[in-house]
Amino acid sequence: VFFAKEMLKDKNQSLMGKRCLILGSGKNARAVAEKLLEFGAIPLTFSDESGHIYEPNGIDESKLRTIANIKTERGAMLGRYVISSTTAKFNEPGSVFDIPCDLCFPCGQIKSVDAEAVTKLADNGCIGVIEGGHKNVTIEGRHALKSRGVMYGPHIVTLTGCNICNAHGHNLPGDTLEKEVNRIYNDVKSAATEFNARGDLFAGGSMVGFWRVANAMLSHGAV
Repeated sequence: VFFAKEMLKDKNQSLMGKRCLILGSGKNARAVAEKLLEFGAIPLTFSDESGHIYEPNGIDESKLRTIANIKTERGAMLGRYVISSTTAKFNEPGSVFDIPCDLCFPCGQIKSVDAEAVTKLADNGCIGVIEGGHKNVTIEGRHALKSRGVMYGPHIVTLTGCNICNAHGHNLPGDTLEKEVNRIYNDVKSAATEFNARGDLFAGGSMVGFWRVANAMLSHGAV
């Protein structure tokens, strides 16, 4: 979510009022929803093996707690949520990607966002896809995002937040984490620009990762 904030800042926008699809419903997906609410964004969906739930007016803190309770019960599927909500829709529309949104945060299955999904997202007004899990977007999906001009926050960049927390301890203050994310985002953005891939955070992240590994090897005497 911090990376999404930085990406939007470059476009003179903020997370405030942004309608967000969340794919997945595990701890990571729920943490994304919690942080989005902090920044004034509006989570709309969660999904699991049973399908997806959609709250047209958004998922607030109370609804998020209900979803968390359902998911922490062994074997419980999201479909149970509609019993506790008069406004929720379950598997309606048939594809979660048909729901109009501003941003999409895939936090579930690998390769859950392909080129067809990107087309639907872009057609429905989505301006950015930010991975909250490993390899949620397929290679074809990445190409489609680029061709449609949709912002893309790749997992090789966005998941560095987890590594920062592990390195500094899980009680890391939010403002410190945000500063670290800002530093990494600018490093990645600068690397992409330097190698004629302006705006391509996947390319920039790959380059920064390579440099860090290469420098570490050199410091140990490798050639």
